[in-house]
Amino acid sequence: MSTSSDLEAMKAETIVETGSENIPDVQHPTLAAKPAGNSLIKHVVAFLGEFFGTFIFLWTAFVIAQIANQLPDIPAAGQGSSPGQLLMISFGFGFGVMVGVFIFFRVSGGNLNPAVTLTLVLAKAVPPVRGVVMVVAQMIAGMAAAGAASAMTPGEIAFTNGLGGGASRARGVFIEAFATALLCLTVLFLAVEKAKATFMAPFVIGIALFLGHLIAVYYTGAGLNPARSFGPCIAASSFPDYHWIYWVGPLLGSVIAFGIWKTFKILEYELVNPGQDSDK
Repeated sequence: MSTSSDLEAMKAETIVETGSENIPDVQHPTLAAKPAGNSLIKHVVAFLGEFFGTFIFLWTAFVIAQIANQLPDIPAAGQGSSPGQLLMISFGFGFGVMVGVFIFFRVSGGNLNPAVTLTLVLAKAVPPVRGVVMVVAQMIAGMAAAGAASAMTPGEIAFTNGLGGGASRARGVFIEAFATALLCLTVLFLAVEKAKATFMAPFVIGIALFLGHLIAVYYTGAGLNPARSFGPCIAASSFPDYHWIYWVGPLLGSVIAFGIWKTFKILEYELVNPGQDSDK
């Protein structure tokens, strides 16, 4: 077996022959023999990362939304909105996703949302099979988080999505789509594109979701995430007949975001403002 002194001797001989020590590091035989891991294990890790990340995000947000929807100054249906309620719910989801992404982005990428995963699959940042694994984990986590939040808080479930403010189903679809597109664009340009601001991606993703909720809560309840919308319906054993808008809207938004990002990639946007990427 090679020892550290043997490795140093090999390096010294190379320096004599080449006149430089700028050579690839000699890997320790034990490390070289270590397997990289098979695909099944990687899928399991991705599944667990997305499950726990999504659970932490949604459980936190659901409990905060449950509290916010009990505030005494909430106007009756059709009589306006409550700024305190909107801010509390928006902060809950924005900070919840921020924490989830910060913790698990190094494990599974921290998608925590089937719409985000679809965008990344379209962008070829996530393989299709891995994407399916992640979406399954997110959906299960959404149901688990809703069940846990419901069990831990008294009263009826108050964090399901629903149309309000006079919004029609068509308006609801496009509000959901545009707010989700804002989130997905943030992911594509800050997380998929490796730039100087990439380290801030979880923080900005949280802000994007916060803004999306400020826009959408009053009109649709702000789904922006099929796992977020589906879980509470399962926990409440009740689905509105327009539940489909919380799938069509976010998935449409993810496609819109991909189309915008892909257009800029085809046009080689990097050449317009060079020197911005971290590897330049």
